[in-house]
Amino acid sequence: MPTGPTIRVLVVDDEHNIADTLCLILQSRGHAVRAAYSGEDAVLIAKNFQPHVVVSDVIMLGMNGVDLAVWITDNYPGCKVLLMSGNAGAFPLVEESIRRGHAHAILTKPFHPQEILDFIASCPPTANE
Repeated sequence: MPTGPTIRVLVVDDEHNIADTLCLILQSRGHAVRAAYSGEDAVLIAKNFQPHVVVSDVIMLGMNGVDLAVWITDNYPGCKVLLMSGNAGAFPLVEESIRRGHAHAILTKPFHPQEILDFIASCPPTANE
């Protein structure tokens, strides 16, 4: 378990089992974690939770992960975003976002949870404070 400052992580995935499992892994490593099961719910949670890091699926009904990532970086510039997807349809969304000037890290499912832990470890815990 880390001994440094607690990092607040918002995990967003419309597949509840994925979001909940990632939350358990991150909590076991000492992070403060919240789960959201849609982009719209993530926006509401972020307003109170003020995450340092958002880990989000790309393909979701309603607000997709790329649109959420843009909203997060516009409203919380210090917050780091890690997108994840196992759906080939996600990559055109990511490419369009890059063309509009928004670049976000992305993991392709399946991935090892250590990849998320490594990303979080590279993020400053005071991003939004």
